[in-house]
Amino acid sequence: MKITQTTFCCFLISSVVNTCYSAFHPFIFIPGDGGSQVEAKINKTNSVHYICAKTSTDYFNIWLNLELLVPVVIDCWIDNIKLRYDNVTRRTLNTDGVEIRIPGFGSTEPVEWLDPSRASSGAYFTDIVNALVKLGHVRNQTLKGAPFDFRKAPNENQDYFVKLKQLVEETYEANGKTSVILLAHSMGGPMSQYFLNLQKQSWKDKYIKCLVTLSGAWGGSVKAVKVYAIGDDLGSYMLNGKVMKLEQITNPSLAWLMPSRNYWKMDEVLVQTDTKNYTLDNIKDYFMDVEYPDGWDMVFYKPGAFYDNPTLINGDGDGTVNRRSLEGCKTWSSKQRQKVYDLALPKVDHMGILKDVNVLEYISNLVNSL
Repeated sequence: MKITQTTFCCFLISSVVNTCYSAFHPFIFIPGDGGSQVEAKINKTNSVHYICAKTSTDYFNIWLNLELLVPVVIDCWIDNIKLRYDNVTRRTLNTDGVEIRIPGFGSTEPVEWLDPSRASSGAYFTDIVNALVKLGHVRNQTLKGAPFDFRKAPNENQDYFVKLKQLVEETYEANGKTSVILLAHSMGGPMSQYFLNLQKQSWKDKYIKCLVTLSGAWGGSVKAVKVYAIGDDLGSYMLNGKVMKLEQITNPSLAWLMPSRNYWKMDEVLVQTDTKNYTLDNIKDYFMDVEYPDGWDMVFYKPGAFYDNPTLINGDGDGTVNRRSLEGCKTWSSKQRQKVYDLALPKVDHMGILKDVNVLEYISNLVNSL
């Protein structure tokens, strides 16, 4: 793994650093999987159900839109937001007749509230942004958002990295040539690392103050394995994991978040059944047995029988990302001259870290530390 040569401020199950910033270094927020608003415009010749609209006069919010996640209507949602994988090009396509865009790049709005109506269930970075505003930061001036198409892995987000670099430079210039703090959550951690690996050290020394990560999925997650089999209900009693699976498994970002061989042994059992066990060594068999060979193609791209309701055994972690993955940034301490700090907070889960009072207080203290 290539190590980015910049100061990492890591939250592991919550982990963070101090002495990292001075008072008004601007922030850019980089969200994780599901952490950006998504809009769609449709002009389709057919639909999966008679109630599904085939056309729209303009773009409309498709994520997070709770009205589209109710029974029957969710079938329309899945058909509009899912991806189709091309095994030849190793890239994905939207459903025919569907255009997808990520709104509000540069603004905090689409990463503060996933639901534009500002329903509480759609709150994302809003508590952290509010805490920084109380300290004197200003939305869209010293606080910026960098949403992206979280359905896709880095290889299909190259345009995003170009835009992110430009945003960093513009934010630096607009704030008196002050270096920028990147604050990322979950998948946004490795996305940030990927971005920083693309940049020259001289560029990072000039424009980046540090990277703060909350629950960074540095080595993937065993939960991704589970999604391919039974999907994920996102912790909502209103959603059915098996239904959500029809969309979730089409996302290359899910394959990108499979457990990394840098953190899991090749013969370590990830899935156990009464007839066969699956490890990283035979993970191709797993994808074939869950009848989703495209998943293997997506995983391979980067260097039995299943029960209807299998039991998921949680190891140590934040409920979504395993602790060994969360602690991945610790390994950089011996591989770079810049300091890496971490702090584990007990009883804080993967999404709760975004509003935990101790986290908000810690970030506030960091801002006021110099």
